[in-house]
Amino acid sequence: MRVIGTAGHVDHGKSTLIEALTGIDPDRLQEEKERGLTIDLGFAWITLPSGQTASIVDVPGHEDFIKNMLAGVGGIDVALLVVAADEGPMPQTREHLAILDLLEVKNGLVALTKIDLTPEPDWLDLVAAETEDLLAPTSLAGAPIVRVSSRTGDGLEDVRHALDDLLVATPPRRDVGRPRLPVDRAFTVAGFGTIVTGTLIDGHFAVGDVVDIQPEGLDARIRGLQTHKQKIETAVPGSRVAINLSGVGVDDLERGAVVTTPGWLRGTRLIDVRLRMMAEAPKPLKHNIEVEVFAGAAQVMARTRVLGEYEIAPGETGWAQLRLASPIAVAKNDRFIIRQPSPSRTLGGGIIVDPHPRRRHRRFQDKIIDRLEAMASDTPADILLGTLFKQEPIEARRAVRRSQLELANAAAALDELLEKGDVIILDSGPTGGERLARSSLQLISAGGWSRLTDRTHNVLAEYHATYPLRQGMPQEELRSRLRLDGQLVNAIIARASEEDQIVADAGTLRLPSHQVAFSAKQQKHIDAVLAVFRQEPYTPPSTSDVETQVGPEVLYALLEQGQLTQVSEDVLFLTETYAEMVERVTAYIRREDSITVAQARDMLETSRKYALALLEHLDEERITKRVADERVLA
Repeated sequence: MRVIGTAGHVDHGKSTLIEALTGIDPDRLQEEKERGLTIDLGFAWITLPSGQTASIVDVPGHEDFIKNMLAGVGGIDVALLVVAADEGPMPQTREHLAILDLLEVKNGLVALTKIDLTPEPDWLDLVAAETEDLLAPTSLAGAPIVRVSSRTGDGLEDVRHALDDLLVATPPRRDVGRPRLPVDRAFTVAGFGTIVTGTLIDGHFAVGDVVDIQPEGLDARIRGLQTHKQKIETAVPGSRVAINLSGVGVDDLERGAVVTTPGWLRGTRLIDVRLRMMAEAPKPLKHNIEVEVFAGAAQVMARTRVLGEYEIAPGETGWAQLRLASPIAVAKNDRFIIRQPSPSRTLGGGIIVDPHPRRRHRRFQDKIIDRLEAMASDTPADILLGTLFKQEPIEARRAVRRSQLELANAAAALDELLEKGDVIILDSGPTGGERLARSSLQLISAGGWSRLTDRTHNVLAEYHATYPLRQGMPQEELRSRLRLDGQLVNAIIARASEEDQIVADAGTLRLPSHQVAFSAKQQKHIDAVLAVFRQEPYTPPSTSDVETQVGPEVLYALLEQGQLTQVSEDVLFLTETYAEMVERVTAYIRREDSITVAQARDMLETSRKYALALLEHLDEERITKRVADERVLA
């Protein structure tokens, strides 16, 4: 699932274009409809020519609403920059583009709208050339420019195909098993309760998950999930998601809160950052000035602490520490924007290097700058984790070899990743240092494990839906469905069983929630059949007769549950009758040294058909052994 975010000057036709592309009006507020401009974030979705579906976040263009715009662009895969052909690039065009550049959004498309108002080709060429020049020094340099009219429909298909091509070429969102959803809306729906929406990053959410809401530190549970107004069981990274939460009220939440899994993310009031000033910034960033910080969907006031120099000039990059007026929940490598509060103007942005520094830093300290430089570069743990993302599960020794890390560094990185829970060992063996780095143990990232268990869960759930009366899926069938090596699947089953995600029992696998339950009609037929078995225990109904009366799946269930025992293709006994017969036959042999079919028939007061089937079954089970026409104990 991907997200497209609009950008551009007020009244350049962003919302009109989205409605023309999707048939959905993204302006949801009555005030927006009355004023004809977007005030808050709007949402729509589109199915592109290749069949892939994308969410669209429509952001406000007017400078008074730029803060709402910032809440929407943090989680986008592709930017749709809208420039009206009759006006060309305008102030908010430039500011929105600068924000996209600071956030390093590298995939984008320019929609040159309202071409029906400016039919002169020379003018359109001029506006397109001006826009190309504007893009050239930014992360969107070389982005395609498509001419379109939302009113006449000219160029709409070109826009759809261009967006499709961009999204196909865009790498999928990473999944490190630590889902985060920055909340951009929180509201209530009658009969459901609290709903939050946002773009999910870094992991999966599933219905029933216990979640943590930071920085408030609230506990909740996911009652339901939706994407594009469709109910889903699991939400994937990069998708626009609405979450129905239980255990928390809408008054407890506000834009900028983060829904995540418990135990790893917490709020902070102090962050170390690598900050780049816009070339168009009105003045240098000085020490101890007040700025507005935007990260994810959060907005908070902060004081600057410029560390390596006296100030950071427009167009320059430097180190800073931001002291926040209230806590926000962010992670290492998150991107942010800072703005001058009055008059409101974007100053710069950058990347969070340390979301939890221990203390305020002293200025002009080379040791501190060196530490921040080291933290900003990829660590051995980052490199090793990136290797796992490319191919997992993978043997530890192969992951180390492919990472091209020295053995000592790789061993330390493995220890770090295991301690943090970012990497999981699927099977048992050495668990630390160089022994692990040299081993054939299978490693998988936390996100990869989440995806694999989701896949296993879905396979078993599908099997239970198809065969609701069976105790579980044979293990061999799971190996076939997952298309993984048998030894690896055994390790997956062992770990998933330890985590109570599946139940392994007598060669079959099931979800903990699965229970075999007969309908009232089925139970009625079962009771009738078993009553006949009890009335005629040694000459019971045949397999075909039972199957006709209760059905093949019910018969299979009765055999799995141990209510019936099958001794030949067409002979069944009640399990307690079978146990009694085995005991009587073996006691007879101990007493008389052997038994014939005729003797077994007479002793059990049955027919030759049943006696022969029973003795041949006992031969197969190696309880007895045939010698000429007699059976002796094996």
